[in-house]
Amino acid sequence: MKRKYFSTIALAFATSIIAFAAQAADVKNIVIVHGALADGSGWRQATEILERRGFNVTIVQEPITSLADDVAATNRVLDLQDGPTLLVGHSYGGMVITEAGNSPNVAGLVYVAAFQPDKGESLISLASSKPAGGMNIRETKDGKYLYLDPAAFANDFAADLPKDEAAFLAKSQVFASKDAFSAKVGDPAWKTKKSWTIVATEDRSINPDLERDMAKRAGSKVTEIKASHAVFASQPEKVADVIAKAAEAAGK
Repeated sequence: MKRKYFSTIALAFATSIIAFAAQAADVKNIVIVHGALADGSGWRQATEILERRGFNVTIVQEPITSLADDVAATNRVLDLQDGPTLLVGHSYGGMVITEAGNSPNVAGLVYVAAFQPDKGESLISLASSKPAGGMNIRETKDGKYLYLDPAAFANDFAADLPKDEAAFLAKSQVFASKDAFSAKVGDPAWKTKKSWTIVATEDRSINPDLERDMAKRAGSKVTEIKASHAVFASQPEKVADVIAKAAEAAGK
């Protein structure tokens, strides 16, 4: 009986050691979830900077047809990672990583000018609690999808990008389903995992004060960058630096 008891204790101890080692492993994988109204191509410069620093970066091109679909798309990419992963979300992508971040191989979360919901909250409920400077979201004729008025895109989304880049983003924007924006989040991963937040101080798509409030509630480490909502594209070096430091801290 004693031998069986000590064997059980030894097994439990060994399992704990393995789990601790996995948690403390270096984080070299970064998975980025883009927001609505833009795809992942705007992350190219930040991705290249991170890759030069030795990180393995993958970008999820989620369909934005529903929150569940986008979480599933993110989980498929997470399943391909070898080792612990830092999960990064921009804008609506923050809603996605809050749920997908519960995956066991996610070591930490980085919110980049993003929504950082608590349980039961939706993008619409958060956005309406502190309206942003830009209010130029339009419905498609079928009433199922939303987009940003191309005439207002540069001012509301990418005011600090060159005009031609902002114009291209407006033309190539990814429409978001109303279902995705109204879906309520389940248990948020930031309650059990480390998190970081970048506040874009000139953001007209999400109220910067809302970004600050959500980060404070989550206990996230905050970095403020003077930039538009497209901070990931206009300030790629600064954004990459925050992500790299988060990956280092997540592995400790």
